[in-house]
Amino acid sequence: MATEKLFTVAGTATNPNGTVKVRFANDLVARIKILNKAGCTDINLVELPQAMTKLEALKHLQVLGMTNGDAEFVVTSKLAEKEKLAEKSSRNVTLKTGSKTIKSAKTTKTEMAETA
Repeated sequence: MATEKLFTVAGTATNPNGTVKVRFANDLVARIKILNKAGCTDINLVELPQAMTKLEALKHLQVLGMTNGDAEFVVTSKLAEKEKLAEKSSRNVTLKTGSKTIKSAKTTKTEMAETA
């Protein structure tokens, strides 16, 4: 079963070409240095209360209300993308042999591939 990576820092930054991106990291200071060196501006990163998946971190950013303008649009878009992906990758599966049920549970794509 695949596990999702956890992050302790999340936020937004504007690339040198003007596009705003959502950023995730585990070290706030190192990430800010890397973004500065790459020429990014409007760096807005926060430490998360605990390690979170990207989906959880995006929801947390919305709750904080720390995004506005383009950053808010990017966070909302990325959140919708991640929610759609999470919904799509979770399936309700029931395996039967004859009249006997072997397994009935929510199963991820990875679990389905492993049992195939």
